[in-house]
Amino acid sequence: MELRQLEYFVAVAEEANFTRAAERVHISQSGVSAQIRQLEGQLGAELIDRSGRTATLTSAGRAALTPARAALASAEAVRRAVDEVTGVVRGRLTVGMVTACTVTPLFDALADFHRAHPTIELSLVEDNSDVLVDRIRDGRLDLALVGLAGQVPDDLASRIVIRERLSAVVPSGHPLAGRRRIALAELVTHPTICLPRGTGVRAVFDRDCEAQGLHANLTLQASAPDAVVDLAGRGLGVAVLTDTMASFYRDRMEILPITGIRTPALLALVWRRMPNAALDRLLEHAGRAFAPGAASAPRSIR
Repeated sequence: MELRQLEYFVAVAEEANFTRAAERVHISQSGVSAQIRQLEGQLGAELIDRSGRTATLTSAGRAALTPARAALASAEAVRRAVDEVTGVVRGRLTVGMVTACTVTPLFDALADFHRAHPTIELSLVEDNSDVLVDRIRDGRLDLALVGLAGQVPDDLASRIVIRERLSAVVPSGHPLAGRRRIALAELVTHPTICLPRGTGVRAVFDRDCEAQGLHANLTLQASAPDAVVDLAGRGLGVAVLTDTMASFYRDRMEILPITGIRTPALLALVWRRMPNAALDRLLEHAGRAFAPGAASAPRSIR
């Protein structure tokens, strides 16, 4: 059994497609298929069900997936531990970012890192914060910029880069237009539009509503701030976003800070506590990019 066979198996399991898995590991589809066939022969069980339109795991494949990921993570940890001693910075980093993030210092950090270490392969993926945190835990991501409600995960290393409030966003013709602020208890009496579950914004909103015994009139949800605001602009409800997100629409919408919310909306970098020389260098660049006073640092950085 070889590590590359495990890598190809995990890639197919996560992509549910041999072609995408081959693109991910940078070899031909036939090469991926052949190596997984060899692995199945060595284990004496079929791992991938190839009968459908997607590649799905058999019961043996599901049993093998977690140990395979652990083996790959252990091998990577060995390499990184040696790199830490020798000072070598190499390999690849996979970075996650909350979907439709409007905070740009991470891009500056990635660009500066790439200029300083051009041989290290960088990949950037987007998803909801809950998914990104899970992928950090199981080793599929090295670093993620996520939205959180009030606290960071205890089992991960983290750096809070933004701590802010939520705001209501309405068009000029809305009954709330012209107000300086709105209390959460009043906001929930209006139709509201928010990001989906799994996002930091939604977690803060839901947590404070539940804690105060309030029942939000959530009529719509959308996966991107642009869509949330566009729906609000069409009179379908009050958009709920963070201050930073809302500020991008100040020229065409009115923004009302929401009072009575006790849970801060956090944007944080999270990663596993493992030796990783390349990640350490990237974190140095991120620290400079998110530092107060940096050119692209959001106003709400504390």
